[in-house]
Formats: sequence, C-alpha cells, structure tokens
Amino acid sequence: MPDIYTDVKTHYDKLIAEGNDPIHDSESLKLYMDKWDGPQFIEDMQLSGNETVLEIGVGTGRLAIKTCEKCRCFYGIDISQKTIEAAKKNLPADSSIHLICDDYLTWETSLVFDVIYSSLTFLHIKDKNQAIDKTYSMLAEKGRFVLSIEKNQNSEIDYGTRKLRTYPDNADTIERLLKESGFSIIKQYSTEFADIFVSEK
Repeated sequence: MPDIYTDVKTHYDKLIAEGNDPIHDSESLKLYMDKWDGPQFIEDMQLSGNETVLEIGVGTGRLAIKTCEKCRCFYGIDISQKTIEAAKKNLPADSSIHLICDDYLTWETSLVFDVIYSSLTFLHIKDKNQAIDKTYSMLAEKGRFVLSIEKNQNSEIDYGTRKLRTYPDNADTIERLLKESGFSIIKQYSTEFADIFVSEK
C-alpha cells in the first residue's frame, strides 16, 4: 500500500513554491506565531553577542532574523533546500551567518555551540531521544538548549492537497529525555500552543 503522507523535505519545498514564507507574514500573523516562540523564547537564550548559535529547523529565517544579530556566529540547519535558499535571501549577507541544508540527525560536524534552539521542528522528528542526545553532544559546557514543542497531539496535518505525518511531542517525555541526556532544566513553562524548555548542559 503506498504511503499517503508527503515526506517533510518535499512538503517544505512545496510550501516555498506555493509562496509560503513566514518571514513576510502580516503583523497579526507574526503575533499569532508568538504563541509558540515569542519574545520570552528569544530572551531565554540569554544572548550577549559573543555566542555561536545553532537553530534546528531554520526554515526561511522567521526566528533567525531575530537571533543572528544578537550573537557572534549563527548557524541554521534545515532539510529543505528551497527554504534554505529563501533564508539566504531573507537574512543579511554576512560572513557570520551560515545556512546548511541537511538532516539534523545525520549531519556530521565538529562544531560546538553555546546555544542551540528549536521551535516547531521536533514534531517532525520521530526519534526524540536521538535528537536530544545529539544536541547535548554539540553544546559547549554550560551551553543552553531552548526548545519549544507543539501541544497539539494530532499525528498528521492535512493541507488539503497533501498530508504530513507528525510525531507529537509530550512534555513529560521531553522532560525525562532531557534529564536522561544530562541536561539540567532551568525553566519550563507553557504558552497557549507550546511547552517550552530552557536547559543547560
């Protein structure tokens, strides 16, 4: 039986082809997105301007545009080449900004980061344990991981023309996995649509 679901890379490539670029959303829609990762989410990274930062699931740069100017060196990774191309247009052309098209779970790098963050990306990751373990290994000592997970527990998203399989996040499970990986949870709080974890290595 054929898989009825579109793979994540194809889905996000199609979103770009359909003209979907959140960085150009209306102000009202940007405020709506803050219900997952608003100003407090950015503040929780505690960026002083000297950090090397990684965003998992950079997309077209919706959050990156707020963080790249607050750190010394910014890296964003995304599985979709078309979203990376859009992000390159949206973000400043600066030698301190690096955009990578790859699968985070299989990406090989010797880079070490002071801050890693992610929002609305873990719902696409089946192996949460692997993702969290990898994040821990890529952080510098006392490095910070700021994670926003979707409260919605649906296992698929129906876009009308296609369906996308998702892997719902559970706050209790994420808390346990963070601790098992070695993280200390500094803060945990909820917004209308998300649970947010601020952890330190």
